[in-house]
Amino acid sequence: QVQLVESGGGLVQAGGSLRLSCAPSGSIASINTMGWYRQAPGKQRELVASIISGGTTNYADAAKGRFTISRDNAKNTVYLQMNSLRPEDTAVYYCKGRIMDRSRHLWGDYWGQGTQVTVSS
Repeated sequence: QVQLVESGGGLVQAGGSLRLSCAPSGSIASINTMGWYRQAPGKQRELVASIISGGTTNYADAAKGRFTISRDNAKNTVYLQMNSLRPEDTAVYYCKGRIMDRSRHLWGDYWGQGTQVTVSS
């Protein structure tokens, strides 16, 4: 069983910073793309940033220049550094991983439970 556990959310004032972490655990053979998504109340879940195993990154327009996604392959951990936070960044942030389960050797998309980020004005 593969699980993704996020941490690092919280309450911050506008202009502040937070760093989110996502650590997959369980029966993992390989990890391909890892990404961060967010869902604000009444809105659809949207991609914030993603990173493939080779390090290539992709950002939503709202995240460019303010957020940085990175990964530590040795720790199987992905991070999202968020700077210059705005009230409109308030949402539940989810980690998603494209992961091969070691026992079944099948690729699957796995989601974390989400972590709340609240930015006050």
